[in-house]
Amino acid sequence: MNERYAEHKRYLNRLKARKPKKLDEAFEQLHEEVFEEVDCLACANCCKTTSPIFTDTDIERIAKHLRIRPSDLIDRYLHLDEDRHYVLNSSPCTFLGSDNYCSIYEVRPKACREYPHTDRRRMVQILDLTLANTTICPAVATIVDRLQHLVPA
Repeated sequence: MNERYAEHKRYLNRLKARKPKKLDEAFEQLHEEVFEEVDCLACANCCKTTSPIFTDTDIERIAKHLRIRPSDLIDRYLHLDEDRHYVLNSSPCTFLGSDNYCSIYEVRPKACREYPHTDRRRMVQILDLTLANTTICPAVATIVDRLQHLVPA
């Protein structure tokens, strides 16, 4: 999906080594700017290709919303991955509708609420994740493209 992956990788690796002071502010600015232009419902690639981590709190909240026991939610939809995190059994997400709307949006996992993680503090610590997300989310690829003009490496 990201045809500029190699360029983005070189750039983000240089940023990681340099640790520019205003990196968080630049990401936050670009996050706001790009998500004013992007309609996530037109894409939903994150929901179609990856699974968030479901915390115990997420599982309890979602189970309550669905009016099932947390153990039933786990049995029906989740499994433990190699890192011992609960993730979805399959892709696309079980809760994603054909219209790209999430049927549990108001109680979705924390990882979904925070995705694509381009508006948080200490971005330098998650530049590897940011690079990976450029292959999933076109908005992240756009943010990194624009970042190169704002924050030289």
